[in-house]
Amino acid sequence: MSPTTTPRTLLSTALGIALLAFMLFPVYWMVNVSLQGGSTAASSTFFPTDITLDGYRTAIQDQTGNLLTSIVVALGAVVVSLAVATPAAYALSRFRLRGMGIFLFALLLAQMIPGIVIANSLYTLFNDLGLLNSYPGLILANATHGIPFAILIMSAFMRSIPPALTEAARVDGASHFRAFWSIIVPVSKNSLITAGLFCFLFAWSDFMFGLTLTTGADIKPVTLGIYDYLQGNVQSWGPVMATAVLSSVPAIVLLVLAQRYIAAGAMGGAVK
Repeated sequence: MSPTTTPRTLLSTALGIALLAFMLFPVYWMVNVSLQGGSTAASSTFFPTDITLDGYRTAIQDQTGNLLTSIVVALGAVVVSLAVATPAAYALSRFRLRGMGIFLFALLLAQMIPGIVIANSLYTLFNDLGLLNSYPGLILANATHGIPFAILIMSAFMRSIPPALTEAARVDGASHFRAFWSIIVPVSKNSLITAGLFCFLFAWSDFMFGLTLTTGADIKPVTLGIYDYLQGNVQSWGPVMATAVLSSVPAIVLLVLAQRYIAAGAMGGAVK
């Protein structure tokens, strides 16, 4: 035991490892079952002794279209959310607008509304507009969840940007839009990436909008593909878990690549 190591430190480390193992166990079990072919959840062994990729072959064959649908919808929701939220966050952080407190309170309330309530409300509207069973419909629906969150994240960050930056640009003759686009947006890169990532994850993991606003097989996110597996192939968990593993890959890759931006973007608005 080194001089700086104490029993309390060892206990904290052991507790942290135990909690980490507990939280990661579902991920391990998902991968484990996906490698055991047609095993049921109850008959799967703790370690995959007879590894097979049949579950992945079935998942790729059945779910490739659904995965592509989820990617298109998630990326579209990110574009729409950031296109709306970025200028809105700039306006909230730079201009003293009447009713700003009420607007921010409404954004917080929007985060608390259950998804089923929004989905049912959008169903009637989208039916009248012809947006059911369409990519634009799913993109707009998921953007309703991402826009309020993105505004809150980015407005908090933009308030920490010194006003002197935009004032100097204004003195040089730049318009509000030019100052926003050339100065605020590049400086706010961390918060943009953070907000965009969370908007992507919101849309990628969406189930309620996909279930409510799509009724056919042509446009179906991967979350509904897994749901269909659970309905029809519940005795064969290999393809189910393989689909879950494949659908986790984009989120994991994005989180790994953007983790330093997430930390900077989330904490940027807390310190001036």
